Amino acid sequence: MTKAYDWQGDIGDVWAEEWRRTDRTLAPVNEALVAELGGQSSTEARILDIGCGAGATSLAIAAAFPGARITGVDLSEALIAVARERAGPDDRLNFEVGDAASWSSAEAGFDRIVSRHGVMFFDDPVAAFTNIYGLGRPGARLTFSCFRDRGENEWMRATRPVIEHFAPETLAAPEPATGPFAFADPARVEGILRAAGFAPPHLTPLDFDFTVGGGEDPVEDALAYFRRVGPIAAMLRGLDEDARKAAKDQLATIVADHRIGDRVVFKASAWIVTSDRP
Repeated sequence: MTKAYDWQGDIGDVWAEEWRRTDRTLAPVNEALVAELGGQSSTEARILDIGCGAGATSLAIAAAFPGARITGVDLSEALIAVARERAGPDDRLNFEVGDAASWSSAEAGFDRIVSRHGVMFFDDPVAAFTNIYGLGRPGARLTFSCFRDRGENEWMRATRPVIEHFAPETLAAPEPATGPFAFADPARVEGILRAAGFAPPHLTPLDFDFTVGGGEDPVEDALAYFRRVGPIAAMLRGLDEDARKAAKDQLATIVADHRIGDRVVFKASAWIVTSDRP
């Protein structure tokens, strides 16, 4: 289970080192979020990017809406450092280290609040979204993405046999209340948002290519991704040397089966959630 504070330590550091690979996996989600914002007249808007990570969504918004001003907030100092470096001198972009569950700003009253897969890790999601509600002006729109059920995500289904073989105990536990798939249930999402004061949300399914490998050796690139990021990486860290090698060999076969030309691609499924602040 990934909790909010994990992003302040090792997980945030790894994502900062692996930002090119992690951004690649979720690039189609950026496109969907920008398209949704475009439908809401975001040209001159003040936009808050929650869990901004290495800044990919903020940068995509800035490119699409030259008049917008974007503030990105993330728990990880390492990720914020990457985001600032990528933004360079662009004064439309501001990145701050902070926990959106409690973060405040003298310049609250954002027109749009957006998050790419960054809102599923709050220990108390109602309290967190209540704080987020207060950061928007009346009429502000919240737009975020989150994974649908793990069974609808091929990258989880395909790698499940590795976990079943080497760490079956991790599959016996119920779905955690925080983590990548914590917002898969639309009813739970609606309950949280309405309890925080938001209007009933609209959830639109998004199916996309989850590209985990590319370049001259996409299979090795994909294996490097799985060894560093996500549940497979966590499992590998707990295995002895022989088991780790066997698990990597099994994973390599799975990855090779999903090579398409110069990419390794799995199907992924997400929600694009929108809700207004009355």
